[in-house]
Amino acid sequence: MKRRTALTSLATAPFLVSGEEKNTTKLKYLQIGTGHPHANKIAQYAESQSWEVVGIVEENPDLLERARKSKTYGKFKFVTLEEGLNIPGLTAVGIETEIRDLLKYAEIAVDAGFHVHIDKPAGSDLEHYRRILEKADQNKLVTQMGYMYRFNPAVQLLHRMLDAGWLGDVFETHAVMSKVMPPASRQYIDEFKGGTMFELGGHIIDLTVGVLGAPDKVTAFPRRVLDTAPDTLVDNMLAVFEYPKATATVRSTALEVEGFSRRHFTVCGTGGTFHIQPLDRPSIKVSLAEDHQFPGEERIFKKGHTEIQFGPYQRYAGDVEDFAEIIRGEKINPYPTDYDLAVQSAVLQASAM
Repeated sequence: MKRRTALTSLATAPFLVSGEEKNTTKLKYLQIGTGHPHANKIAQYAESQSWEVVGIVEENPDLLERARKSKTYGKFKFVTLEEGLNIPGLTAVGIETEIRDLLKYAEIAVDAGFHVHIDKPAGSDLEHYRRILEKADQNKLVTQMGYMYRFNPAVQLLHRMLDAGWLGDVFETHAVMSKVMPPASRQYIDEFKGGTMFELGGHIIDLTVGVLGAPDKVTAFPRRVLDTAPDTLVDNMLAVFEYPKATATVRSTALEVEGFSRRHFTVCGTGGTFHIQPLDRPSIKVSLAEDHQFPGEERIFKKGHTEIQFGPYQRYAGDVEDFAEIIRGEKINPYPTDYDLAVQSAVLQASAM
């Protein structure tokens, strides 16, 4: 897969029906699980004009008791798995279980005939994930992965510039995704030998593959810093991605003080460099070899150095609306099966899994 050939531009994905024909009936959404760190995105579905949240399934008794008392989950209806999958008119299922169970429930939902949102990472068994995606494709079901930076406004602007050719030939990307993990969080991901790269690094691996495509080779450099039994977490990780004319580095650690502020993604090309830091409240620095302007827009991006600070944005709002639009046939899925498989393969390689 060459650079971004699996992607339709995030900013200009073609619509398949006109605005006048757009169906405004709310789609019904069921969430399975509350154990994933991003399971609280159900609130975004509840706020959306495109969705109606019809219930939550939680088969872990301890998590169910906690969820019933939660301000985030307690206001929703709790149902059994059988009840949930038989709700009349159900459209889509969000899989927000603990990581070990994501693929199990995703396959159950797809087998039952529903579109699925699967939170990341897509398990530890690539062939199981492939089977789920193939089943979904065969039955014309949408699968969406929960990589949270796909609809980040800075990332969208980056892809517009790449599509326009402003950055030239990309020869380098580098990315960091780190934080300080408390003992409970370390224990949660210590189940998987892929460590912080497996749990955190997938977000920036998704960005890397989005720019450069599937790598020819991935070399992982896993390291442990804290060494206190029974903690065995691989907590300091680097991966190098190799391409015919480019290299990419991805770093993830559970140890970086104020790590959120240094989360970044940088793309260097022969026509310019695009640097996003921090990723969660995006600010960009772009350096261009020439003046550029998007067709139909007044702003000119001048040759040299430009800085842009984006305001706060709702992290999952773009994902939620994108999911609805694809299901309704209003746009083509910008992240098809081949792309998501390439990301998951790279995640497992970068995690030494």
